[in-house]
Amino acid sequence: MIGERLQRARKAADLSLRNLAEQVGVSHTWINKFEKDQAMPDSKTLLKLGKVLGVRSEYFFRPEQVTLSQVEYRKKSSLPKKRLQAITHEILDHIERRMELEDLFPQPPVETFRLPAGLPDRVESYSQIEEVANHTRREWDLGMNPIPALIDLLEMKGIRVFCVDARNDAKFDGLFAYVADAPIVVVGKYWPGDRQRFTLAHELGHLILANRLSENLDHEKAGNRFAGAFLFPDVSVKKYLGAKRSSLESREIQTLKYEFGLSMFAIIRRAFDLEIIKESYYSNLAIHFRTKGWHKNEPGKQIKPENENIFSNLVFHALAEEYIGDSKAAELLSLSLDNFRRYRSMEEINAAPCQ
Repeated sequence: MIGERLQRARKAADLSLRNLAEQVGVSHTWINKFEKDQAMPDSKTLLKLGKVLGVRSEYFFRPEQVTLSQVEYRKKSSLPKKRLQAITHEILDHIERRMELEDLFPQPPVETFRLPAGLPDRVESYSQIEEVANHTRREWDLGMNPIPALIDLLEMKGIRVFCVDARNDAKFDGLFAYVADAPIVVVGKYWPGDRQRFTLAHELGHLILANRLSENLDHEKAGNRFAGAFLFPDVSVKKYLGAKRSSLESREIQTLKYEFGLSMFAIIRRAFDLEIIKESYYSNLAIHFRTKGWHKNEPGKQIKPENENIFSNLVFHALAEEYIGDSKAAELLSLSLDNFRRYRSMEEINAAPCQ
């Protein structure tokens, strides 16, 4: 019974019943019957449906169906409804494949997320968030040094991270949701690494600070403060910049950007939040960044996006333990069987699969 999945894929592709029918070569009445599970397409039609909708035919028969709850799009209000549906469809496809894969293991291959022990019941000020971020780092044995791979860290702690192709969605700035009781975060696959990392840390902040913030604190500002403090702790900021500064050099800030994986302006904001620089100087720097166009594209090389490694590793883990065969592994990695076998044999080590 493929009706629900077919309808979801059609809406995600922004196609009407007639549009889809014309491209597949059947009447819109038949598409309607397929979606209502009143009829089943033959194999030839099913292949055409998959090609037009941009999904593999196995997608229609995947047993695992998930529901997102407590969904929060960071820029939900400004994204068109149809584009939100398309993004949600892509996310659900990623998650369903992930859950199907995890269910193959005798023991859960991913930790259950647990909040760090000893968090305060109430956070009364933005400055207190600094200590919450430091406490989280201590509980997770991170020290005060840069975090080299934030996606891997969150995955190890039970937060599933998914990357979607959001190159044409300037208004999409990430998503947070739950699948059952498991938190998930979605970011753009091709975003600069500093943007990815800040969004991930921001969503972690929402998770850590949930139901703890005083009524006078703005949740988004609190998430931003946590993100900066988690990625570039106060101790490290003062170590590199000093306790008080009258001015900052752009090259100095750029070096720290590459070391800590945080944008130049976010580092300047850290200096302001920690009262290293005065508000008037911070405001002048903000104007300078806008004048130079650096608020959109900072100077120098972009930080490379972080890679999702856990899904691919789990596929090959399952393959090695013979929980799945080549065909299933290829399907999970969205590769043809021939391409998967070449990838597995290390013949195309640069043609990495996408989750």
